[in-house]
Amino acid sequence: MREIDNKERRTFLLERARTASLATVREDGRPHVAPVWFDLDGDVVVFTTWHASVKARNIRSNDSVSLCVDDEEPPFAFVLIEGRARLGEEDPDLLYWATRIAGRYMGEDLAESYGKRNSVPGELLVWVDPTNIVARANIAD
Repeated sequence: MREIDNKERRTFLLERARTASLATVREDGRPHVAPVWFDLDGDVVVFTTWHASVKARNIRSNDSVSLCVDDEEPPFAFVLIEGRARLGEEDPDLLYWATRIAGRYMGEDLAESYGKRNSVPGELLVWVDPTNIVARANIAD
């Protein structure tokens, strides 16, 4: 196993559409994990969520989150990002980010339609500012 440097970590996160597992904390302290489509704005993770989702409710009460993105093929790799989440309500960049994220996961042909679908009133932009990152490759070596 070896540590992944910053450049390789960014490549790993962006080279193809991998779903991130987002962990948030419920008000009663229980964990909640949900898959999210994401992109990066520099080192900041960006995704969208519905305003009434469990994710949004949890982030409102506790902004501490973790995201894990992994490669399920041998020799395996992962990036774990711990950080603070910020919610953007009625953000003017929502359509831009929703379309950009949709393009990563659904392809450029469907990016605009999915971007519009995922930027309706009630949808929120979420930014995760990393506070700690652990990235490893060649787990099975």
